[in-house]
Amino acid sequence: MPLRISPRAIGLAAVLAMAGPALADVKKGIDLWNGGEYRKAVDEWRPAATAGDPQAQFNLGQAYKLGRGVPVDMAMAESWYRKAALQGLPQGEANYGLALFDRGARLEALPWLEKAVARGEPRAQLVLGTMLFNGDSVAKDWRRAYALMLRAQAASVPSAAKVLAQMDQYIPEATRQQGMVLAREYEAQYRKPELPPELSGSGESVASTAPTIPAPVITAAPPPRPRTPVAATPAPASAPAPVRTPSPVATRTPTPRPAPVATGKWRVQLGAFGDPANARKLWGQVAAKFPGRQPFYVKSGAITRLLVGPYGSSAEANRACAVVKPCVPSGG
Repeated sequence: MPLRISPRAIGLAAVLAMAGPALADVKKGIDLWNGGEYRKAVDEWRPAATAGDPQAQFNLGQAYKLGRGVPVDMAMAESWYRKAALQGLPQGEANYGLALFDRGARLEALPWLEKAVARGEPRAQLVLGTMLFNGDSVAKDWRRAYALMLRAQAASVPSAAKVLAQMDQYIPEATRQQGMVLAREYEAQYRKPELPPELSGSGESVASTAPTIPAPVITAAPPPRPRTPVAATPAPASAPAPVRTPSPVATRTPTPRPAPVATGKWRVQLGAFGDPANARKLWGQVAAKFPGRQPFYVKSGAITRLLVGPYGSSAEANRACAVVKPCVPSGG
């Protein structure tokens, strides 16, 4: 049974579209919305939206989605998102694609999701990554699915980490490694913080002053057997905290570090890097989470893989992987 996304699990989260100085009615509507006067905000936007302003159209879509100032009406929300999307408004394109997916129009949703993914939109990455994993209205591509889910996790999209953990159980290690390399290419393309936040030390996010809607919540329950994919069930997930390196304590006799484990053929892979310095930097950030283990810097062409070990068994390596993501057991 493939990974599934519950319609309730996809939130169409986005700030309201902010108009420029010339569109005073749209800006005034946002000020009213921020003050909790939703009905007045809707009344302010409707003439501009009817006249063809894409920001006002998108904002009306948000109002109908949330049921603020107007009754909840997803058909109306989708209609206004579509009008904004057809005019090239990025928020409109993303939310229109997600709304189409939500009601099961996967083929119609695909081009709009691709547009949003091309800009690095995390919710679209989560949904398209799941579609690519399942082969849902698109050819299966586990390499790209894994890369997009890594990017969604790096953006702290709720539950992306749990969906990624479920993918870890089915996608072969070699394909996951290829996905890691592709994710870093996307990272450079989107100019986003290094992935994932808990490894880069950049767990903080900038809050918008405009109102927001909850992000999608998509999680995967652990499968009963590793050979059979299972359905995802919605549940909240917290963004991981950044790793903090303890401050050194002055002492006459330094406390010896635990000796590396001498036996075992298993290791865990924490990442693949084009610049070997980044692999060493990452180890410096997470070494405290792997007491008694040592790093291995393995060259594969132009890529340097950071491996940590050794571990005596697959189970021990999997337990070690629980402390950070991405982390892939290797060896045996």
